[in-house]
Amino acid sequence: MPAARVLVTRQLPDGGLAPLHAAGYEVVQRADDTPFTPDELRAAVVDVDALVCVLADRIDAEVLHAGAHANPPLRVVSTVSVGHDNVDVAAATALGIAVCNTPGVLDDTTADLAFLLLLAAARRASDAEATLRGGDWTGFHIRDFLGTDVHGATLGIVGYGRIGRAMARRADGFGMTVLHHTRHDTGVDGWVADLDDLLARADAVTLHVPLTLDTTHLIDARRLALMPPHAVLVNTARGPVVDEVALADALERGALFGAGIDVYEREPAVHPQLLAAPHTVLLPHIGSATEQTRRRMAELACEGVVAVLAGERPANLVSG
Repeated sequence: MPAARVLVTRQLPDGGLAPLHAAGYEVVQRADDTPFTPDELRAAVVDVDALVCVLADRIDAEVLHAGAHANPPLRVVSTVSVGHDNVDVAAATALGIAVCNTPGVLDDTTADLAFLLLLAAARRASDAEATLRGGDWTGFHIRDFLGTDVHGATLGIVGYGRIGRAMARRADGFGMTVLHHTRHDTGVDGWVADLDDLLARADAVTLHVPLTLDTTHLIDARRLALMPPHAVLVNTARGPVVDEVALADALERGALFGAGIDVYEREPAVHPQLLAAPHTVLLPHIGSATEQTRRRMAELACEGVVAVLAGERPANLVSG
């Protein structure tokens, strides 16, 4: 029986493909990191048993349909990410294709980055560094680059899964009061039933929700207006959770003190108004970007493929 063939859409960290190699599978992969176009993906999946992708790959119903009706059929799609909005999970389920993701292994790394964004935005680190690097620093001035304290402040966490709870642990170390909002009562102290109430009470808000129809523009102009003018907004979840133009407007008017953003509505494009907005720290989607974490994410995605092709149920199964 020929070895299973697995299409890997991008170059992954060293060691990330080890589970596929150990299983004796044939890895189909480009020599460079050039993304597949939608047409190329549809053509490529007809000749493989499994697909390992990244969040920038759109695995839509057409790609899945092409793979499901091939010989052999596509049996599993595993995305090297926690969020799986890049995969049409409903279509995959209907076609009998399993979907896996990489939960758990990036929680602390992403929370580290989110807290970095909170600190950097609150203390105007990007503004100060730009002045220094641009040769415009004239020495210490007591009123320059005045930020806002993080220690002792109130942090509002929107979404209280693994990453949200990791943020709460970090906030405890800074003596922060921690509130959190979810759709259902968590039974944990600090739960706030109404998101609007949390936004009004928090000195800083950090977002940790999946991207769904309900969370698209969850933070819009109306909700931004509820936040105190000294508040900081942090988003390491998914870009469309925040209305970028509304956020830029609030920052320009001084209705919001600052923002730390790692994800964007139309990546890799960033709205020019947000790029120009004051008191912003903008990073290029690096929430999980450490060597250890990205390698473990790749390994976990590949482990899911190995399990499905062996007829087993992987721990990281989203649907299937």
